[in-house]
Amino acid sequence: MWLQTSCDLLFEIAVPTPLVLMLRPRSGAQQWIASEQYRLSPSVPVYEFTDGYGNLCQRLVAPSGVFRVHTSAEVMIADTVDRAPGAPFVDVQLLPDPIFSYLLPSRYCESDRFGQMATEITGGQCPGYDQVAAIETWLRETIRFEPYGGDIHVSAIEVNARQWGVCRDLSHLGIALCRSLSIPARMVVGYLYGLQPMDLHAWFEAYVGGRWYSFDATQSGTSGGYVAIGYGRDAADVAVYNQFGPPLFPAGQQVSVELGMPPGGA
Repeated sequence: MWLQTSCDLLFEIAVPTPLVLMLRPRSGAQQWIASEQYRLSPSVPVYEFTDGYGNLCQRLVAPSGVFRVHTSAEVMIADTVDRAPGAPFVDVQLLPDPIFSYLLPSRYCESDRFGQMATEITGGQCPGYDQVAAIETWLRETIRFEPYGGDIHVSAIEVNARQWGVCRDLSHLGIALCRSLSIPARMVVGYLYGLQPMDLHAWFEAYVGGRWYSFDATQSGTSGGYVAIGYGRDAADVAVYNQFGPPLFPAGQQVSVELGMPPGGA
């Protein structure tokens, strides 16, 4: 499947403001970036680096006034999301070193508080993939998805208490439940073809059977169409922009995901 993704951000900036953006998807096992565009208006010097999670990030100082960011990409992805019922739990002592950080509690995922609850949700399931699938089903059936309610970041404990949240919130709770069972889990932010309402999206991945698998409790049936931009322990690691200075919010944001064609295709 070929997808054409784009994201346009517009800021009205009072004083020159340092920004770190995370808007460039990278090629990996699940996606291939065939081409991309990245435009800043007005143009400013940019320094790109790779953070500790492998995400492509851009440092710059946005000038005062109207500042626009445009990114787009042609991406090849699989038509379906990989599923692996029965994929086994990986013993902690056998986990690759880079995976360990996804076992620990983090700012929005207090996994040390969900042990008993996760055990009850996954009762009778084989350790590993089947436990995560049970968590995904429980989230979908229990936590109400509210796509317009995400102005304030809340933690997994708060999401569980209020019983509703945006995609980011459901992912936080899913991650916390997985980690409480010693299953590594991480947050993913990116695009989803067919998402309603269209916006940037968040889901989570769990490490079982020796690799990462995607889970999304906000969708009735997880199919293809996912394009990842960033990975991290929780939302604090995968913000598409961070400002340093006065609070800054987009004055305009537009996201598009459309079916595309192979570069050079007729």
